[in-house]
Amino acid sequence: MSSNAERDAVPIEARVFEPDRLSVGLVLPLLGKGEIVADFGQQLALAEHADALGFRALWVRDVPLNSDAYPDPVGHLDPWVLLGALAARTRRIALVSGAVVLTLRHPLHIAKGAISVSDLSGGRFILGLGSGDRPPEYAAFGQDTEARRDLFRSHWETVAAALDHPSRVVPDVRADDAPEFYLLPRLPGPVPMMAVGSGGQSVGWIARHAIGWMTYHRDPDAQRDRYRMWRNAAERWSGGRFRAFGVATRLELCDRRDEPPVPIHLGYRTGARALVDLLEAMRDAGTHHVAFNLTDSPRPPREVMEELARDVLPVMHGS
Repeated sequence: MSSNAERDAVPIEARVFEPDRLSVGLVLPLLGKGEIVADFGQQLALAEHADALGFRALWVRDVPLNSDAYPDPVGHLDPWVLLGALAARTRRIALVSGAVVLTLRHPLHIAKGAISVSDLSGGRFILGLGSGDRPPEYAAFGQDTEARRDLFRSHWETVAAALDHPSRVVPDVRADDAPEFYLLPRLPGPVPMMAVGSGGQSVGWIARHAIGWMTYHRDPDAQRDRYRMWRNAAERWSGGRFRAFGVATRLELCDRRDEPPVPIHLGYRTGARALVDLLEAMRDAGTHHVAFNLTDSPRPPREVMEELARDVLPVMHGS
């Protein structure tokens, strides 16, 4: 078997999350300074380029509704539409939902979307699930934020059953004369499911049910404490299975490669060499994946991606 074939035989979650290693991904859309309207034709071209450069994952957000009260001005595409396009335009990179709002979509629709993207991409999809955090948006969908915790857990169970191998459909209501439902296409294995944020659940619950936990950037001391809490939960509740820890981080990459890191909101402004030191420290502290958000980047995203591929990825991913 060739080395490429050997890599392709590895489950997608193991290509993104490995013990004692740190991989690098990107959050879409990739926007330059002052850009708030994404050209998604251009985004697909950048995604193709990220795949060729060796980034490990592309993260796609789920923002159902925009409003003047919500600070994100970007008009995000429906995640399933974008993930389908990415599946057709990329070949190796993992596609991750970061995160589908589990509480505002029917779990069987989520499962159907996940199976579809996994099939289209050749098994490169990881289903990241979150609970959303905007009470007015819950109201718009006829949901109660107070029920978020229980809704997240019950929907997760329905999705997990449908994405398991073999797949099992759990209907909301089973009529007396109902047939046995199933989802097609049938996949050769389960679709991995990851918690993005806590969804109102304990870390123990997440460690039992998810392949890992994706969270936001925090200062290094706070993140180390969070990781220790996660490892303790994983050791207690995962049954000995590896459980990943990932971080979404804003990045402003400076022209000067030796520019020391300066904290910015949810991330850093830094040069490439200093960034390697930061990532190595994160890896040594227990982080397995970093998804860089380049939104409002002072430099063109393509230029930043190419510098990361030249100076950072070979160190973190190996040559």
